[in-house]
Amino acid sequence: MNMELKNYVRTIENYPIDGISFKDITTLFKEPNAFKSVVDQISEFYKDKGITKIVSLESRGFIVGGAVAYRINAGFVPIRKKGKLPAAVLSESYELEYGVDSIEIHVDALNEDDIVLIHDDLLATGGTALAALNLVKQLNVKKIYFSFIVDLTFIQTDKKKELAEYDAHSVIQY
Repeated sequence: MNMELKNYVRTIENYPIDGISFKDITTLFKEPNAFKSVVDQISEFYKDKGITKIVSLESRGFIVGGAVAYRINAGFVPIRKKGKLPAAVLSESYELEYGVDSIEIHVDALNEDDIVLIHDDLLATGGTALAALNLVKQLNVKKIYFSFIVDLTFIQTDKKKELAEYDAHSVIQY
C-alpha cells in the first residue's frame, strides 16, 4: 500500500514551548491503514538483519516498537524515564531541544549476543537517540541499528552525525 503518511501527521505550533513545530503522530496511529503502513515498512526494512531485541523509548516509541518486535519475532526492551523501571538500571542524561531529561534501561535487558534495533518515534536533534545508544553500548551488544517514524532532516547536529554509522532508517522525513 502506497500512501502519503505525512498527511496523517498533525503539526502543532508552539508546543511544548514557543518556537517548536511539534509533529503529532497520534493522528497517524488512529488510522488503521497508516499505522499498518508504518509497522510494515519498518518490519520489512529490518526483517533480515537478525535483530533479537527491539529497544524502544518511552512513550510513543513503545507503540510501533512493540508491533515491530512482534512482526519480526524479536524481544521488546523498554527504555523509560528516570525512576520508572523496578530493577537495577543504567541511566543516561541528555539535552532535549527544550530542556534536559534522563532515561534508564534495566542492566540485564541485553547481552553480547543481541542484535538491537533502537526505535523511537521522532529524530530531531539526536539527543535522545544518542542517550539510548550510550545505554545500549554499555550492555556490549553485537550490533545496533536505529529506526524512527519521523526524521526532522532540516535539523542538522553533530549528535545526528554520530548516529550515521548505525544505519538509521526513517519512514517520514521533514
